[in-house]
Amino acid sequence: MATFLYRLGRGAFRRRGLVALLWVAILVGIGGAASVAPAAPEDSFSMPGTESQKAFDLLEERFPGQASDAATARVVIKAPEGGKLTEGAGKAHVDDLVADLADNPQVEAVANPFEANAVSKDGSTAYASVSYKVNAQELTDEAREALTKSTDEARTDGYTIETGGDAVMEEPEMGGTAELIGMGVALVVLVLTFGSLVAAGMPLISAIIGVGIGTSAIAALASTLGLSATTGTLATMIGLAVAIDYALFIIARFRAEVAEGREFDEAAGRAVGTAGSAVVFAGLTVIVALSGLAVVNIPILTKMGLAAAATVAVAVLIALTLTPALLGFARRQALSRKDRKSLKAGAGLQNTGKQKLGTRWAHFVLRRPVAVLVTAVLGLGIVAVPVSSMELGLPDEGSSAPDSTQRKAYDILSDSFGAGFNGPLSVVVDAKGIDDPQAAADAVNKKITEQGEAAAVTPPTFNKAGDTATMMVMPKTGPSDPATETLVRDLRGLAGDLKGETGATVLVTGMTAMTIDFSQTLNDALLPYLALIVGLAFILLMLVFRSVLVPLKAALGFLLSVLAALGAVVAVFQWGWLADLFGVEQPGPIMSMMPIFMIGVVFGLAMDYEVFLVTRMREAYVHGASPAEAIATGFTLGGRVVSAAAIIMISVFSGFILETNDMVKMMGFGLAIAVLFDAFVVRMAIVPAVLALLGHKAWWLPGWLNRILPNVDVEGEKLHKQLGDTKVPAQEPREQEPAGV
Repeated sequence: MATFLYRLGRGAFRRRGLVALLWVAILVGIGGAASVAPAAPEDSFSMPGTESQKAFDLLEERFPGQASDAATARVVIKAPEGGKLTEGAGKAHVDDLVADLADNPQVEAVANPFEANAVSKDGSTAYASVSYKVNAQELTDEAREALTKSTDEARTDGYTIETGGDAVMEEPEMGGTAELIGMGVALVVLVLTFGSLVAAGMPLISAIIGVGIGTSAIAALASTLGLSATTGTLATMIGLAVAIDYALFIIARFRAEVAEGREFDEAAGRAVGTAGSAVVFAGLTVIVALSGLAVVNIPILTKMGLAAAATVAVAVLIALTLTPALLGFARRQALSRKDRKSLKAGAGLQNTGKQKLGTRWAHFVLRRPVAVLVTAVLGLGIVAVPVSSMELGLPDEGSSAPDSTQRKAYDILSDSFGAGFNGPLSVVVDAKGIDDPQAAADAVNKKITEQGEAAAVTPPTFNKAGDTATMMVMPKTGPSDPATETLVRDLRGLAGDLKGETGATVLVTGMTAMTIDFSQTLNDALLPYLALIVGLAFILLMLVFRSVLVPLKAALGFLLSVLAALGAVVAVFQWGWLADLFGVEQPGPIMSMMPIFMIGVVFGLAMDYEVFLVTRMREAYVHGASPAEAIATGFTLGGRVVSAAAIIMISVFSGFILETNDMVKMMGFGLAIAVLFDAFVVRMAIVPAVLALLGHKAWWLPGWLNRILPNVDVEGEKLHKQLGDTKVPAQEPREQEPAGV
């Protein structure tokens, strides 16, 4: 493979104009398609095979139109202290507000609280349900502003008016600020690493084109494939980080080859043939981990994973082709000013003799491997402790910021109508084929009422065909309360007995029921998912390193870093530690999909640094270095670049902490802290310590396995032999004309 990549890199360098033109044409073409594509749909959760999903599907089938995705708003009205809404001025105030809401753009209907039994027992609180003609995605700014204006104007004479629902005016989006912050920090790090603005700019150009192609393709296909805006955000987040890193490693290797006295085109070919091989395998591990999210069988996770994996694949192709093409344009400008002067003077690129920080750190670890290993493992273990108290849930308006109108509406309704009002359960009775559906539904209603765990149970409501009924069960506790979860399980436990007594099928759904099903789905998928990604990555790493223990050590190190990262997420987003610093307005349960999402993404990114750092060690070892010398060489040649790559990735992810979307904010923080732990604790401390303790055994591979595993030559040994490698005295490379365009 190294030989093929060498030819590819050298060819891209020589035909740089054609390569650059092709990538720009692809970007423009896909960007044009994205610009005329319909808007991306909103995030939606579906869980095939779960009871909640079966209930939703049944409702959509038996109650056409009732399961509509039309936008809604719930306007909550609270009377002044001591007042009532059921008489006099209070009733008039509510009627005026309802009339005003009904005149707003795109409104289909407004349910008057006095007609819809939506007034609290003491008469102090009521709510009006507003339904719209279109879904939230198609709701115009004019309609949202009209809703806000109506509620603002009604806040007079001591009346409290708050609004919940998906029609509420949303907070302004970041508008690309997160990406700009990440790229700004990345530029600074690249300039410090390379000492050249031109060299620093090339990874950013590669990333912009690669991510532009990936996210434009997602936008173009969003409506067709149901890809939400969050799907594109994840692809941007991961694609931007890996695209910069992959280009960084190839450019760094190019500069190292030039330092050996290679011609520019030869240096580009060798850089792609060696560092490019590491990029391919690192990219494959990320793609495997992200694509493996399909195993979970939750469509939103599958779409997010596959879209991000496709963007990573584009980033790999960009690194292997566009990066050497950009080097063809830059040539000596890709070197630092000091190196350019040395080459021009014919002095070559000389080593100053001063040990690099990476070399000094490697020697420190080699002298004290046990102390470093124990300290690093204990440190990560302490940070991981909060994982033991992690609570999972799905976001609702109760997790909104305390000063938001959605949260205020949620709290008023809880206080006035009971804690369970914001999380009602829906019981669906499928009585199709039964002689007396009404009797069956009444029997279900009576059984639930007699159970005594619910605050209230509404009478059954039938569809037009009269074969399916629904009833609302109001819990005594809130949606995230363990008692509500117990109620769901108890209701589902009655289904078997009710089936025998009435012949009807009883299904329970609702927010708490969805959370239970979601968590169960994730728990069931966790072990198969881990087995898949770790198994495939283990095979890939065995191919790369020709070792059994190195991949095993990589997998165990990943578990440490992901547990520590999840512990940090719990401490900040659930416990509220440093919440103000990270902009967490309302600590609460961790989103249900977060653990398995982080496992997938962090595993892929962790293997990136494993491949980039340890391939340098492997390359030195196969060329005759002792285990200790190989470790030192790996840090001397790759430590600084890996550190820069990690800082860049942390910066890119950290930029997304500023987003207003809670899910994106949590993902950005989780990935940033995971890369911090994995790159600087696991890969920079635990990995060299373990390799130092293992010595030659680290590179052990059974003979029979060595014979059957194909040699992918990631360290470029065959390439070096084919090229008749000899040490070339450093001198200024000749300017060669390209073979093509």
